[in-house]
Amino acid sequence: MEIGKVVGNVWATRKDEKLCGQKFLVVKLLKTKDTYKEGFLVAADNAGAGSGDLVFITKGSSARVSLDKENVPIDATIVGIVDTLEFFD
Repeated sequence: MEIGKVVGNVWATRKDEKLCGQKFLVVKLLKTKDTYKEGFLVAADNAGAGSGDLVFITKGSSARVSLDKENVPIDATIVGIVDTLEFFD
């Protein structure tokens, strides 16, 4: 799993029919406790996340399993919202 911050939404009117009903969010992945990785990730939301939330993201086959739809073409899913993040030095 990875941790990221929700920074936007994605709307697509034309898509694979298996994706209908899914909410997609744009996420910036955490690199270190103070910095984010380059680029963005689009993830299906399975946790009810919103703008600015820190979230847990799972990728690959685990992303599909979390949706209970293993034949959906999804590569990343938000599976939790982080309440507190604490780093130990």
